[in-house]
Amino acid sequence: MSDFAKSLIAWQRVHGRHGLPWQATRDPYRVWLSEVMLQQTQVEAVIPYYERFVERFPDVQALARGTEDEVLRLWSGLGYYARAHNLHRAARLVAKERAGRFPDTVEGLAALPGVGRSTAAAIGAFAFGRRAAILDGNVKRVLARAFGIEGFPGERAIEARLWRLAEEQLPRRGIERYTQALMDLGATLCTRARPRCAACPLAKRCVARKEGRVAELPAARPRRPYPQKDVTWLVLLDAGRVLLERRPAPGLWGGLWAFPEMGAGRPAEFCRKELGCEVRLLERLEPLEHGFTHFRLRARPILYGVRKAASRAEQPGRLWLDLADAESAAAPVPVKKLLARLASRSA
Repeated sequence: MSDFAKSLIAWQRVHGRHGLPWQATRDPYRVWLSEVMLQQTQVEAVIPYYERFVERFPDVQALARGTEDEVLRLWSGLGYYARAHNLHRAARLVAKERAGRFPDTVEGLAALPGVGRSTAAAIGAFAFGRRAAILDGNVKRVLARAFGIEGFPGERAIEARLWRLAEEQLPRRGIERYTQALMDLGATLCTRARPRCAACPLAKRCVARKEGRVAELPAARPRRPYPQKDVTWLVLLDAGRVLLERRPAPGLWGGLWAFPEMGAGRPAEFCRKELGCEVRLLERLEPLEHGFTHFRLRARPILYGVRKAASRAEQPGRLWLDLADAESAAAPVPVKKLLARLASRSA
């Protein structure tokens, strides 16, 4: 076993995280659920979502029987909604094609929707004791600093080098604790900003610390223009009800309920032709902004009162809901915020 692995395992026994709700089990369903939720999301944010999911869907068969709308409603607010779609797809695949039994190999796990190489290795380690390397964002940072790896970890050549390094450090035994140690170190000590190097078990051997380059490694993503997408939301109110549309999947917020959007043109004409509503302008609401990985969304909500609604205003994929009920719909965070504001104004 390398000194790197020994140091991490010893540190995790004393200083690592031990009380997380998914740690006291080898149930592959619960391990898989937690690892998918933890993709690009911090532990503190995941815990309440995980606990609600397990309460509603205690096993993979229960999740497979659930509706997409139910899954998205429970996921709402956790972000990266493609994970929720893939979670549901994978549950149905395991329940139908594997009689509820998860693959017990890293290769089999990686073939499930939404489970990549690193996530499969983590599930394999925690559920089945499989010896395989993980390489999420935190682990990339730990390895880049500890071994002085130059370059942006998202570049193919740098990532390939980090994968080789991650595999070289794998211990022959204690894979579960070692894997947890890597996760814990990156999340609690070797953080992007203000790392706590003095408490790190790798401090004596860390290249970045020796060379005074902790702030430089790993290299930042090359700067690129951060585009903004502008949309107009049509917020239609009719006797305390609001009109929502299901977003197409795949796509941004696919499967979630949101306000109808329109591009160029006259909103009143759009409402009449596309939504089957005669409307009157009530108010232009304050714009909302929401950041995504590759762009920023700026939504301009326009509030309309409905004078007359044709029967086609409600059809598959479109629904009138009382404001109080709309708040609990499977909707993205910016939509939920606006619905809450509207509900408080009408109370």
